[in-house]
Amino acid sequence: MTTAPRLEALQARIRRRGLDGFLVTQPDNRRYLSGYTACDHGIEETSGVLLIPARGTPLLLTDSRFILQAREEAAGYRVEQYRRGVIPLLEKLLPALSIRTLGFESHYILHATVLRMEKMARRIGCGLVPLSNLVEGMRIIKDREEIGRLRKAVLLNEQVFRLVHSTIEPGMTEREVALAIELTMRELGAERPAFDTIVAFAGNAARPHAVPGERELNTGDLVLIDMGLVLDGYCSDMTRTFIAGRPEKTFTERLRLVRRAQLAATAAIRPGAICRDVDRAARRVIADGGYGDLFGHALGHGVGLAVHEEPRLSPRSRKKLRPGMVVTVEPGIYLPGWGGIRLENMVVVGEEGCELLNRDTTGLDL
Repeated sequence: MTTAPRLEALQARIRRRGLDGFLVTQPDNRRYLSGYTACDHGIEETSGVLLIPARGTPLLLTDSRFILQAREEAAGYRVEQYRRGVIPLLEKLLPALSIRTLGFESHYILHATVLRMEKMARRIGCGLVPLSNLVEGMRIIKDREEIGRLRKAVLLNEQVFRLVHSTIEPGMTEREVALAIELTMRELGAERPAFDTIVAFAGNAARPHAVPGERELNTGDLVLIDMGLVLDGYCSDMTRTFIAGRPEKTFTERLRLVRRAQLAATAAIRPGAICRDVDRAARRVIADGGYGDLFGHALGHGVGLAVHEEPRLSPRSRKKLRPGMVVTVEPGIYLPGWGGIRLENMVVVGEEGCELLNRDTTGLDL
């Protein structure tokens, strides 16, 4: 992954804001800028932070557990090891680098950590500037390499789905199907699931984020599977809904309605389109079909290093789509006591319209 152009673009942004440096703590942003792949155990236990001066060589600060990995992966970075925590090291480095105003990611740092940083900053005469979405604003547009990785993640996700789909039969539980999916992901080379796999049978599918349990599959039950994996750092996200056995008329009619909504929204995706207008294109189809009150969530979201990122295809978003954005298109309807139907594909915005990344047609060709 080539990170030098990203670093240069970020440093230009730092300078435009009148800052001397910027502290990167969000893990996906860290990987995007440095190629360093170590994972955090949570916001309270980091595997490293990036200290980006407005000009000059960037630094990756980490501890002894990750020092070798950092040196191997973060090309172009000066790696510094901290032994008493990152803040004491920052207290030493900031004056040495002439950083008198330091931006930090206010959306991804503990309040307790900020309080400690403020004390440190007062001791050395450094001003702290909270910022949000500085790097995310760069990540929203994917380059050719990123789109290639996303395409591979989508196709591997579909391969996993097809393998497991062929084994699903009455008597299996939701949890068993979810475990089979996540095991197959890893067997075929995925780093990990992109999120907790959703497998919901019958009435449980009325919950958009249902948790797989011990419910057993019966012949004729509705099956909703929402799954995604991480491959080479990039995520995929796909949802399919089908019947275990022969579908009855009501299911088929509702599935076709959701599919028409998905196609209408996909046709509306092009450069310059307003996100809420794309959402409206799908919502109008479902409302005209008599299910408008049963489509409660947004139509879609961006996908990249994170499975949920900007832009959001929601009724409230006024953001314009631009070439290189990658989004999901996932309309759905949810009927308590009966179940739910959601269909989800990923598309990349092109110069004129959009490109569908998915190839699987399960439940889409009725």
